[in-house]
Amino acid sequence: MKYINADEIFPAELLKEIQKYVHGGGIVYVPKPKGLRKKWGENTGSRTYLNHRNDKIRQQYSYGVTMNQLSDQFCLSIDSIKKIIYSKK
Repeated sequence: MKYINADEIFPAELLKEIQKYVHGGGIVYVPKPKGLRKKWGENTGSRTYLNHRNDKIRQQYSYGVTMNQLSDQFCLSIDSIKKIIYSKK
């Protein structure tokens, strides 16, 4: 996130209006619109990795691998394995 001086980007009228709400030269965060925000893990690939891992867990469970074996193989608790197996995809 880059710091930008409000004098450089806002029209004078808008800046005066904002200054009514932000006293003493405070810092204001302006978020992206909701439709443009990325979901957790989209930038790093974490979401894709976890979806792939969870698919493998569901597939192996359907082939008869026990929850205990999956827990050991993926280093997850039994409760985490249950949540993955019984969750809707």
